Amino acid sequence: MCGIVGVLGSHEVAPILVEALGRLEYRGYDSAGIATVHEGQLDRRRAVGKLVNLSDKLVREPLRGFAGIGHTRWATHGAPTEANAHPHAGPRVAVVHNGIIENFRELRAELAVEGIETRTDTDTETVALLCQLFLDRQMTPRAATEATIARLTGAYALCFLFEDEPDLLIAARKGSPLAVGHGEGEMFVGSDAIALGNLTDRITYLEEGDRAEVTRAGAVIFDAQGRQVTRPEKRIAQAAAQVDKAGHKHFMSKEIAEQPRVLAEALRHYLTPEGGITLPEPGIDFTAIDRLTLVACGTAFYACNVAKYWFEQVAKLPVEIDVASEFRYREPPIPARSAALFVSQSGETADTLAALRYARGQADSILSVVNVTESSIARDSDIALPILAGAEIGVASTKAFTCQLLVLGMLALEAARQRGTLDAAELAAHVRGLRELPALIEQGLSIEAECQRVARGLSEARDILFLGRGRMFPLALEGALKLKEISYIHAEAYASGELKHGPIALVDEHVPVIVMAPHDELFDKTVSNMQEVMARGGKVLLITDAKGAQVAAEGAWEVITLPEIDPLWAPILYALPAQLLAYHTAVAKGTDVDQPRNLAKSVTVE
Repeated sequence: MCGIVGVLGSHEVAPILVEALGRLEYRGYDSAGIATVHEGQLDRRRAVGKLVNLSDKLVREPLRGFAGIGHTRWATHGAPTEANAHPHAGPRVAVVHNGIIENFRELRAELAVEGIETRTDTDTETVALLCQLFLDRQMTPRAATEATIARLTGAYALCFLFEDEPDLLIAARKGSPLAVGHGEGEMFVGSDAIALGNLTDRITYLEEGDRAEVTRAGAVIFDAQGRQVTRPEKRIAQAAAQVDKAGHKHFMSKEIAEQPRVLAEALRHYLTPEGGITLPEPGIDFTAIDRLTLVACGTAFYACNVAKYWFEQVAKLPVEIDVASEFRYREPPIPARSAALFVSQSGETADTLAALRYARGQADSILSVVNVTESSIARDSDIALPILAGAEIGVASTKAFTCQLLVLGMLALEAARQRGTLDAAELAAHVRGLRELPALIEQGLSIEAECQRVARGLSEARDILFLGRGRMFPLALEGALKLKEISYIHAEAYASGELKHGPIALVDEHVPVIVMAPHDELFDKTVSNMQEVMARGGKVLLITDAKGAQVAAEGAWEVITLPEIDPLWAPILYALPAQLLAYHTAVAKGTDVDQPRNLAKSVTVE
């Protein structure tokens, strides 16, 4: 969940490192640091908190050098302190690391026997000290890093910088993503393409177990068995690496506003002019599948919960859903004639990747829905379906969530077509509903001022409940998660029918209840549960359409009205008020919207 960058440049590298770290700060912002080599001397600067603190320190204590590494941290081992901040170093080597070294305590004990003391609480320090030990034994930097990596157990993306080697970076990956960037007489290393987007558009993604020796002339890559290998160089679109706010106050605001455009792009990618759905090769035969297992974490897990309704209702395909962090540990049997589908924005989510590898060889097909087509999850899948959301920087997922829903919805329609559970007219009607989504989301953005006004009242609450039925229940869960993530207000979500089985005891005039209720086949049931809340003095915020507002607005504290939509696709549209209410509540409370406390965007550790 940390961000790392390395540069062998032709200019002073410190400002380049800081700029690249700024593009990676979404991956962690507990602390940051850089190390450089200048005239045979290795030096570093580190600071606690946001990257601006490191920038201030570099003004007071500048670093020289044309070679360097940098790191922005999300703490796993050890509190966010300057001592625990990366890079970690011995006298002749500095290291930045993303991941977890599981055997660091064992390595510490071995170092202690050698008389080497640790000074931090981190697992990464042991990597630097172990490498230094091998250097002290007269190993070359290449041999020392190879020996160090051979001793490590766990997940890591590593980049090493050496005092007496201003033309060398050594990078290695196991379980955490890492990429090498190519320039003219310059070379780069980064956690992802976003880190390198302002430096190069030529990227080589390291594969599991790879180690790269990077010089200004290029990169020599070795696989997990130590064999020299060639990995393809890819061109990345510079637009995909843009991380500016485009005039918005926050990335989350920008990404909410981008949803009409990215949804339209995804529709163009998957839908033919005739209304057919095109899947990546080799495709999937849904008639050969009796069950589908969906696995994800966080917001992506709620996207899977919505998709369960779609697959079961329109394709009559039984679906099991699991949280990725639990899936492989309960060792579920995966029967024949089944497929497993994994959803992850980054494509590097550690729990989801581990679950995929558990299912490999058991499920007949492995599918994934990802935003990064060169990610580990995408590469390990039989079929990877890109969501085409573009870079998402805000920690709270918005456009990635709606794009995940869109792709899962199209996949459910394709399953229904193959299995013959929808006739041609029904299928065409649902496809028309999908095509209308970008315009409906654009129209729905007009509720923002209303959400901002309502959010001022929500910001004063200590507890908030969300309710929904059927396909809207997962949206209630997502709304509660968004609010918790960025406003720090305690929020819970329940299926509306479950309210009277316990949660209604929480209802009073101080607990707003947000009810997500399009005028669909379950509307009357949801309104009945809403009336139970109001009968007990509860404050109801009803989110519905014009028909629903006409029937049920009386007695509600507030009503937010959305455009009418094909009920099947309502979850995609109703994500909008969930996002806007969370965003404006957080703004009203003055919290850090894009970088909420204790969270990071890309969860690459278990």
